[in-house]
Amino acid sequence: MSRFLYLTFDCYGTLIDWRRGIEAALNYTFGKMPLKGHALLDAYEAAEKRQENEYKSYREVLASTAGDLAAGLRMKADTKALAKFASSAPDWPAFPDTAEALRVLGKKGYKRYILSNVDTDLLRGTIAHSRLSVDGFVTAEECKSYKPAFGHWMRFMEKTGAKKEEILHVAQSVYHDIIPTGKLGISSAWVNRYAQALPLDVGPLYICDSLASLVSILD
Repeated sequence: MSRFLYLTFDCYGTLIDWRRGIEAALNYTFGKMPLKGHALLDAYEAAEKRQENEYKSYREVLASTAGDLAAGLRMKADTKALAKFASSAPDWPAFPDTAEALRVLGKKGYKRYILSNVDTDLLRGTIAHSRLSVDGFVTAEECKSYKPAFGHWMRFMEKTGAKKEEILHVAQSVYHDIIPTGKLGISSAWVNRYAQALPLDVGPLYICDSLASLVSILD
């Protein structure tokens, strides 16, 4: 086994296909969106970043983000619709390789934790719905901050006693995860789920396009 004892995972975008989930939830809640695919996710991510500068519940973040996005696209979004979208996260689908990779990594002896910018009840719902095998988690609700702030990693190390050199953080988002782990001195694996470009000044330890590939790398 590799030198790492703990594998920490971002959830939405890494374990869960949040692009498919968000697009399906927006279309179901507000009607057919005029944007789709990369364009819709880029617009959504830009709107969400503006909501996470200070802590509030992720349900509020989801509702406000959807409201801003809908307003920018001149679509109607009433309070009921926004609340419905905010409750949709547990239904977003996992990537096809997620459940099996987590199971195999656990069998190999790694401790698997999710560090997620989400409310605890939403993450519990996701774990149950997608049958994710993990040993624990840290949520934004727990540490009262959103990545790329360092709160999730600090809380994780406080809870587990893990040392930085024992941790490999696995994530899709360069902004939320790969950059801050580099600043903290924690190794990272960038899972390029959406075929994006890596900035020249960012250097994860591993680069792969799936969790299945990461399992092979760690072997």
